[in-house]
Amino acid sequence: MSTKPCNTSNASTSRRTLLKGGLALGLTAGITPFAIGKTKPTLRVMGTHVTLQEAIRQRAIEDLGINIEFEPGGSATVLQKASMNPYSFDLYEQWSNSINVLWRAKAIQPIQKKRLHYWEEINDLSKTGKLTKNARMGAGDAPHKILNVQGDGSLGEKHTDTISFLPYVHNVDSFGYDTSTLPAELQGQEESWGWLLDRHFSGKVGIVNDPTIGLFDLALAAQAKGFITFKDIGAITEYELDDLFNLLIELTQLNHFSGFWTSVPESVEFMKSGRVAIESMFSPAVSALNGQNIPVTFAAPKEGYRGWHGVMCLSSATQGRIKDVAYEYMNWWLSGWPGAFIARQGYYISNPLRSAEYLSQAEWDYWYKGEVASEPLKGPDGKVSVQKGAQRTGGSYEERFSNVAVWNTVMPSYEYSLQKWYEFITA
Repeated sequence: MSTKPCNTSNASTSRRTLLKGGLALGLTAGITPFAIGKTKPTLRVMGTHVTLQEAIRQRAIEDLGINIEFEPGGSATVLQKASMNPYSFDLYEQWSNSINVLWRAKAIQPIQKKRLHYWEEINDLSKTGKLTKNARMGAGDAPHKILNVQGDGSLGEKHTDTISFLPYVHNVDSFGYDTSTLPAELQGQEESWGWLLDRHFSGKVGIVNDPTIGLFDLALAAQAKGFITFKDIGAITEYELDDLFNLLIELTQLNHFSGFWTSVPESVEFMKSGRVAIESMFSPAVSALNGQNIPVTFAAPKEGYRGWHGVMCLSSATQGRIKDVAYEYMNWWLSGWPGAFIARQGYYISNPLRSAEYLSQAEWDYWYKGEVASEPLKGPDGKVSVQKGAQRTGGSYEERFSNVAVWNTVMPSYEYSLQKWYEFITA
């Protein structure tokens, strides 16, 4: 079935008018983002460049009538800051592998389900770990395992009235490569994580500088190459980490890796400049490069994807009116327009049917159904990022999330892995 769940020609305009009308009505009902004659509240959102984009900030300001400050940065940097100082942010946006770190540091507080307008619309991926019955669960911290706040204060699968994060954007990641520089020896072969460690790419490989993400890219690559076999790739032991990093440090000394990027813009520059021919990559970077006519393909590795789930967390220091505003912003994120915006950079939203009316039929068919693009499609920057006739690697939403090898995870050996990671990138 390729038809969108719902589609109206003036959906974007009518929905926006409805939202503004609701806000205007609130002026007399006492539920407005700010009271007449009073200073607008300012919501501080810390996170990464993945979602902290200026177009999103401006639209949220317009729709909600509040001030919003974004503080984007490298994933490791912002996670360290947030975990050490909950007073430095009101909301935190990153990935599910940050949850255990933030929760243990008491940097975030439980979110009440009853205050989330669209909780019932959020699909089963966030709540059970699977979109379809026969989907592969994937090793590590599938989001539902760390979503619910249990009676003893721990995080777990049992559904309760409070959650540790708002489930919103998510995707499966792999690596990107410049098809114009693909070595002849690899042409025609099925894409594999092992390509990151293939000698034909030596000196042209980039890796994301994040020990809870880049580590799994490299672990999947080492296992695909047959160098190491992990008992549980979602819980790599210290002994296995020693073996893995001995291999990686040896490759570093042979100049196999060209660099380690810390943000999406930096990964774009790595590929655009020719510094790398293959690298860890996030979907927005692929979209940006394709929009500049650089032929980068987002791989669908035969071993399966590395899955991630976006998390929006409420600072433990946020209280009073700003806390109310934070809930308004969280609800806005699932109201339709934001989900359509991030779909155009290859991301999914937890309640996709609400965003469907903001996407054209061609966009829905390409991004969610995995079908051939019936017309050129533009990315969030307004540039054509998908040419007519192109097809998304990995298939539909359901197909891609049925093939997760491992989720971004904070493992039991996390502290040791940090030590080994920094030894590796400084070798």
